[in-house]
Amino acid sequence: MTDDPELNQTEGQQSQPQSTDRHMAASDHLSPNAAILLGILFIAVVFRFHNITLPLVDAFSWRETSTAMMADNFQQRSWNIFFPEVSWTGPGPSYQGREFQIVSYLTALLYQIFGWHDWFGRMVAAFFGLVTVFSLHRLTALCWDETHAHAAALAYALMPAAIMIDSSFLPDPSMLALVTLGVWLFAKYWAGGGGWLLPLATASFSLGALSKPPGLAAGAVIFYLMVCWMLEKKRKQAAKVLLSGLLSLAIIGAYFSWAIYLGRSYPPFHVAGSGYIWDSGFWAFFRNSFYFKSVWNTSVWWFYGYPFMVLIAVGFWLPPRPVGDPKQRTLSAIPYVWLAAAMVVYLAAAREITSNPWNYHIFHVPFAMFCGRGAFLLATLASGAVLSPAVVLRAICIAAVTLVWSTFPLVRTMKTPIAMNGKLLGDELARLAQPGDLVVAIAPEVGDPVAVYYSRARGWVFPPGGGDVEWSNFVADDATAIAQLETLRAQGADLFGVAKNAADKKDRLFVEHHDGVIDYLDKTGTKLVDSDDLLVYRISRP
Repeated sequence: MTDDPELNQTEGQQSQPQSTDRHMAASDHLSPNAAILLGILFIAVVFRFHNITLPLVDAFSWRETSTAMMADNFQQRSWNIFFPEVSWTGPGPSYQGREFQIVSYLTALLYQIFGWHDWFGRMVAAFFGLVTVFSLHRLTALCWDETHAHAAALAYALMPAAIMIDSSFLPDPSMLALVTLGVWLFAKYWAGGGGWLLPLATASFSLGALSKPPGLAAGAVIFYLMVCWMLEKKRKQAAKVLLSGLLSLAIIGAYFSWAIYLGRSYPPFHVAGSGYIWDSGFWAFFRNSFYFKSVWNTSVWWFYGYPFMVLIAVGFWLPPRPVGDPKQRTLSAIPYVWLAAAMVVYLAAAREITSNPWNYHIFHVPFAMFCGRGAFLLATLASGAVLSPAVVLRAICIAAVTLVWSTFPLVRTMKTPIAMNGKLLGDELARLAQPGDLVVAIAPEVGDPVAVYYSRARGWVFPPGGGDVEWSNFVADDATAIAQLETLRAQGADLFGVAKNAADKKDRLFVEHHDGVIDYLDKTGTKLVDSDDLLVYRISRP
């Protein structure tokens, strides 16, 4: 039974118990609201753990395998969480400026206990997704009511984008789970909860923002509630929140200052993240209409689909009616404050976010709340009773449309194993590699380190990546590519492998664009594999 009083029944047997035995018997049963929440969590489990053992070959393969490499290196090389390291830039050390590695570190601990399984990272992310479902439910109940909480949590459980991100080996699920938990705990504290909630909220929010910087957007909710206290002349409470917030920001700032220093101090001098407005300039963003066309395409064909987009729009434009309680009116604005802050983050990092769409995850709490509100409005349209047969029928129809038109097809699209040839190449390299061998690998998407990851060795993507170098396109001519290959050979590269469908962002196939490199390898290396899908050479000199 949950310890949250909002989820428990408050019927007459609590205020006027007939007997101790009867009161104890009542406490042994879940309230309807708690039972519904458990049902929603079960639905979330089904969608997030379905096909959880899929290799890291889906639409997010590139970022997932980099995260997975950091877990490998924690477990195999150093447990120091402040030195995240990838394996696609040579023998190393290959420290990089990255977010605080909560998901990868927990996964490394699982490797240490149970052995290596590539899907452990997905499992850890999925558990964080369940924390988000619970925290979102309780936050929505606090802002609006229990019925809207059920609808919002169910919307999040079924939203294609949330399912995809929460079941991917990425840091974003931990970010959203921890900041949502932190905001909910703080909102409870603001609404009259115990003082112990403030340090817990501060710790949870801080870890969430450390997990991924976009999580800072959720801090706008805490700032908003603090300002409301200041306007109410509750200076003592506001001062405590301010001090907690400054401490949180100091910790977050210190860590990311370290991450930038680390990334700039070790080859390949790579700090994760790019495409910010201060890098490209305002007018570059303006000329590209802040990349809203990309947002639309991602929303329609990947993340939401028209049914969810309609529900979000309806819920946004028609919020619940204002209530008489000023405190409740203040809380009801939380999803709008969160959304506004997330939009500010988007406008500052539009190119980065649209290039790496898992960064949209910070939007999914307010989106789920609005989606739940929209579904509630459409289901109860012109109906007096909330649970009338007409309302139930409409709710079932809404759920069916979103599942059939959005959830099932879009999740299937995003989970398509587009990088499978990269995994097969990695498996082949793992079979051929001798202890200590370094590999050079080109996956189906140039720059994706999936083949290096599954080789279970260290090595390089090709063209070599990192820093400010453009490494998702092939170089212009064979001579330059051969010079790069010779540089890697001089650094100890032993095996060279390429998926025959490997193409860069200009859709140039390696086997066609760099046929001269293949001729060079035929002369200077030893061909080990030449199948319909793969080409592998031993290139180390005797």
